[in-house]
Amino acid sequence: MAKVIIDRERCKGCELCTLVCPHKIIVMSKLFNQKSYHPAEQIDPEKCTGCAFCAMTCPEVAIEVYK
Repeated sequence: MAKVIIDRERCKGCELCTLVCPHKIIVMSKLFNQKSYHPAEQIDPEKCTGCAFCAMTCPEVAIEVYK
């Protein structure tokens, strides 16, 4: 199982990661970060295959994927 780490404070809520995730397990949080953005968060981590599409598309380099 892969591990996705999202830096909530670096994320600006652009939602690109949510669009490219093939399993739709990345969603936008309802909570704000310190910069008043809704950061991305992972739901249902067991479904993550470690494709790293989310990390590759993140313009803020706020996502890391470990296999």
